[in-house]
Amino acid sequence: MENRKEYDLTQFKNDLKELHLDLDQEQICRFIRYYELLVEWNSFMNLTAITEFDEVMKKHFIDSLSLIKAYELKNKGRGLSLIDVGSGAGFPGIPLKIVFPDMKVTLLDSLKKRIHFLDQVISELNLKDVKTIHGRAEDYAKPGKLREKFDLCVSRAVANLSTLSEYCIPFVKMNGRFICYKSEKLLEELPYADRAIFVLGGKMEKKIDYKLPFSDIYRNLLVIKKVKRTPLQYPRKAGLPSKEPID
Repeated sequence: MENRKEYDLTQFKNDLKELHLDLDQEQICRFIRYYELLVEWNSFMNLTAITEFDEVMKKHFIDSLSLIKAYELKNKGRGLSLIDVGSGAGFPGIPLKIVFPDMKVTLLDSLKKRIHFLDQVISELNLKDVKTIHGRAEDYAKPGKLREKFDLCVSRAVANLSTLSEYCIPFVKMNGRFICYKSEKLLEELPYADRAIFVLGGKMEKKIDYKLPFSDIYRNLLVIKKVKRTPLQYPRKAGLPSKEPID
């Protein structure tokens, strides 16, 4: 995969070093092509407000890869099944797939146009074992679909933690993990989400506070372990988790 345009990769490579990640040239080229597709498609549909090269690399790609601060992927990535709920423009699922190609990744999003974009990225980057699904988490986490099928569920979606837990925990296998990417607002949401996490079969395992490399951008990763099966009444029908969060 060749790049048609020269980019200054200094910041990106320094950020990768901070995460102890060593990528080959093909992986770097995939990230650059991903960036180009993101900007191209963003010109006619709303994917991101961030379009400047260095900012996308740090605030989307490096942020996505920061999952390794909370979960050992270098040794556990082979054969790991991961679902990215509310994937949007593919964060964090596609950056994780580029760096850890042995993972089996599912990208779930409710907007068909975003799924078309993700399909294009997967095709152009020649990524294998990546599946896109157009639909709502409330529907696909039902029995007989994708319920309790994944080792790991991740989400950078914008929703309160109680709602997000109802969307995500049902997808996780017993002893698997739901890992939520959050900003500093997590501290406000945690007290209100304890009951939802417990009811849905989860147990808070750890919270990782950090800043993106060489920046003042504050982030949290919350790791929730699935310790018992999610009761069959969850997730509730579409719309209810956001309108009436479990409390």
